[in-house]
Amino acid sequence: MRVPRRLQDIHLLALDLATALLITIVYVGFTRMSGDDVQPGYTGPAWAGVLVAAAVGLPVAVRRPWPVPAAVTALAGASAATLLDITREPWTAVGLTLYMVALTVPPRRSVPVLATSLTLAAAAVTAGEVVVTPAETWSGALGVTAMVWLVLGGGWVAGFAVRTRRAREADRAAHRAERALVEERLRIARELHDIVSHSLSLIVVKAGVAGHVAQRRPEEAQEALRVIEQTGRAAMTEMRRTLGVLRTDSRSAPLGPVPGVDALGGLADQARQAGVDVDLDVRVPDGGLPAGIALAVHRIVQESLTNAVRHASPARCRVTVEADAREVRIDVTDDGIRGAGRERTGGHGLMGMRERAMTHGGTFSAGPRPEGGFAVSVRLPQDGTRTTA
Repeated sequence: MRVPRRLQDIHLLALDLATALLITIVYVGFTRMSGDDVQPGYTGPAWAGVLVAAAVGLPVAVRRPWPVPAAVTALAGASAATLLDITREPWTAVGLTLYMVALTVPPRRSVPVLATSLTLAAAAVTAGEVVVTPAETWSGALGVTAMVWLVLGGGWVAGFAVRTRRAREADRAAHRAERALVEERLRIARELHDIVSHSLSLIVVKAGVAGHVAQRRPEEAQEALRVIEQTGRAAMTEMRRTLGVLRTDSRSAPLGPVPGVDALGGLADQARQAGVDVDLDVRVPDGGLPAGIALAVHRIVQESLTNAVRHASPARCRVTVEADAREVRIDVTDDGIRGAGRERTGGHGLMGMRERAMTHGGTFSAGPRPEGGFAVSVRLPQDGTRTTA
């Protein structure tokens, strides 16, 4: 179960507080340790030793909300502790605060804080070990300084590494969100294009017929107007269904089932009304196709028939849809009587069909036939095998 962010923050602040109290208690213990031949002891008043111990340890408790002030305070406390012969460890509290500085503060500010910390640490260690209370040689002081630098630099580097990793993860998440948005926009564009293009193509063709025969054959003009009305109503219904999917209000739910293979007969009838003689052959398993693939089949056949109506009517068109356990095969060909030799390589329709095929890991090809007309061929895998479209 994912822990809420606020509870995580409380947990981390409590952990920092416990660490701060532990470091403070340890430093108070250092003030009471007597000196020896290796390490001199603290000889000042007890209250001053407790104050220095608090300055070293307590900033760790507030390193998350105030990282830079916490680091500066801990640095001052550790420097004082070193000069007063209290420190007996490599400045762990300062390393913890520098970790948070690198994690939460931009590099243009955290790098100067690190450089200042390393400089003051070297000065304090050298002065404390060699000048104030000589207990080390210059080479020994250099070794102690290197150990302190390792702790401080290690804390900063660890924080910077975590910051960099989180930034990369945030960039990837933003990229995924942007890509999902683009894909959703493309999906919506394909749906709207297929609905509008198909319906308008039929309407335009029938409107041309009605205008051409209105005076000589009024009954044929009336039939064309009836087809226009039916096509317009169907387009409005499908448009409302598509737009309803985009709404969060449950009252705007889809008004009907998602179109699939069962609706191909209706597409063929509409194309016939627009002057395209459609030969439809559909062979799919009894259980049907998955909803996503069925919708893709429907839209690909719809767009292919729309292109035939727009570019080749009147013409003959053969539509074959075959499916087995491995793949779905879609082939649409027309003889292109009116559009012979005319290539249909542009527009959003072919692009939308290609994108649908690629979405399901299938293949797509379309182009003019050597004997005339146009052909569309799509293969959609069903067995999990994804190929390059």
